[in-house]
Amino acid sequence: MRRVLTIAGSDSGGGAGIQADLKTFCAFGVYGMTAITAVTAQNTKGVDAIFPLPPSMVAQQVESIMEDIGVDAVKTGMLFSEDIIRAVVQALRKWPVEYLVVDPVMVAKSKAVLLEEQAIQALVQELLPLAHVVTPNLEEASVLAGFPVQNLRDMEDAARRIREKGPRYVLVKGGHLPGSEVTDVLFDGKDFTYFSGPRIATPNTHGTGCTYSAAICALLALGYTVKEAVAEARRYMELVIAHALPLGGGFGPTNHLAPLFLRAGLDPQEGGRCW
Repeated sequence: MRRVLTIAGSDSGGGAGIQADLKTFCAFGVYGMTAITAVTAQNTKGVDAIFPLPPSMVAQQVESIMEDIGVDAVKTGMLFSEDIIRAVVQALRKWPVEYLVVDPVMVAKSKAVLLEEQAIQALVQELLPLAHVVTPNLEEASVLAGFPVQNLRDMEDAARRIREKGPRYVLVKGGHLPGSEVTDVLFDGKDFTYFSGPRIATPNTHGTGCTYSAAICALLALGYTVKEAVAEARRYMELVIAHALPLGGGFGPTNHLAPLFLRAGLDPQEGGRCW
């Protein structure tokens, strides 16, 4: 059984954060573990409150997992503060992993700030050099690259700029660009690989960034190459978005376990016993 750790915030609404990550890990048949960085009070409409955990407690969670169970891959999500980032970096330097997927979570869909401004420098200078893959959306890529990312050429330029900061692979996600297709750009320092597919018309996309990066992390743990992992994760995302759940009055969540229900011949919207 492959072992995967998510270091991220808790989403009380269940659509993003560690909740989304654990559901995604389950869908891929890997054993998921968590180091919680912050507790949030949120729903489909927005984030009402954020309570960051003490950095020492975040590091202790990582330490406890590493010294006993061990991990095959790690992903980071919402880290919130400079002190938490430094604690995570210190723990990962002590217990290095081959596959670290960094989802540079900065702002929620509701525009709530999930990474303090003074923490960005620590993320860039200390965490990105440890990353195997970093997965920014357009807004995050703009911050990391230092210029607005508004089209495919900008995505390529941003990938080059971010790659210079240390990660082995940069995946710039194009979901926020207008158009009937969504294109993501993967850069390995030499070549670009493009992943395109039709846009699925739904407002229920809460947690897609968390879910996508968690899927890539799980697939790397399972032995996929980065290109294979991105391609397979995109196929998974198409299913979970196509069967997204119209819950709440805002951005509903993706349906993380839809592939399992479909395989069992059940309606993913209705659920039921799938074993």
